[in-house]
Amino acid sequence: MAERSEEDTVSFDVMGGIAWVSFNRPEKRNCMSPKLNRQMLRVLEQLEFREDVKVLVLAGEGDAWTAGMDLQEYFRETEEQGLWAIRKSQRESYGWFERLRWYEKPTIAMINGWCFGGGYGPLFGCDIAIASEDATFGLSEINWGILPGGGASKVVQELMPFRKAMYHAMMGENLTGKQAEEQGLVTEAVPASQLKARVTEIAEALKKKDGNALRATKWAVRRMVDMTYDNALDYQIRAQEALHSFGGAAARKEATRQFLDEKSFKPGLGTFDASKIKD
Repeated sequence: MAERSEEDTVSFDVMGGIAWVSFNRPEKRNCMSPKLNRQMLRVLEQLEFREDVKVLVLAGEGDAWTAGMDLQEYFRETEEQGLWAIRKSQRESYGWFERLRWYEKPTIAMINGWCFGGGYGPLFGCDIAIASEDATFGLSEINWGILPGGGASKVVQELMPFRKAMYHAMMGENLTGKQAEEQGLVTEAVPASQLKARVTEIAEALKKKDGNALRATKWAVRRMVDMTYDNALDYQIRAQEALHSFGGAAARKEATRQFLDEKSFKPGLGTFDASKIKD
C-alpha cells in the first residue's frame, strides 16, 4: 500500500452536532507518526470553535484505536536525524494531547480495539472513555527496555489505584476493556456491538447541556487534581464568577425558571432546555 498523505492520516465527519474524528492508519493499527500528530492538531483546532460541533468523539479506523507511537517513523527515523528532530516530534505529539485535555468542547474516547503506550496520552486527554469489552490496553515499553514515557506513566498513576498502576507499568501485561474499566483506566466498557450506540447516547446527552457550564466543569475537575481542598474551593468560586461572564448567569436564571415556575424539569433527573436561554 502506498504511504498515506499527511492529510489522510486523520479522518473526520460532523453529524448532528457530533464531530467523529478517527485515527486513520488502520494498516498500521493506527500507530501515531509525526504526520498523524501534526494532522490531528490541525483537525482538533479546526473543529474546536465550529458552532455546529457540540461534542467530539475520538475513534480509530479498523480494528484498533491506536497501538501507540510508530516505532519506525516516530522513534528510529526521528532519532537518526538527531536531538532537534526528537524534540520536534515530541512537541508535535504532546501538543495535541494537551489541546485535547483543555478542549473547549466535551470529548469522548471510543476505544474499539488496541490502545497501547503513547495512546494513553489522548486516552487521558478525553473527558470520558468508553471501550469495547474486548479492547486491549497495554504498556509494553518495559518489555523492550524503556519506561512508559510520553506521559503514559503519569496517566496510569492518575487514573488507577497505586498497586494496579505499578503492576501494569512494571509487568507489561495487557488488560481487556472490562479490566480497564474495573481498574479505572476507562469510564465504562460495553460489548463491541453496543460501543457506538453507547458513545452516541452519551454525546447526545452532553449536547443538551449548557456548553459554557460543561467547559468550566471539565476544566475545574482537571485543575483541582493537585489542589488542597481550600484551594479547590476558592478555584471553584472564581471559576463560577468567570462563568457568569460567559453566559452562566443567564443559564442559571433560565434553569431556575424552568424548575421553579414551569416545573418542566428536575435537576437530578435530567437537563434543562438550554435552547431557551436569552442572551
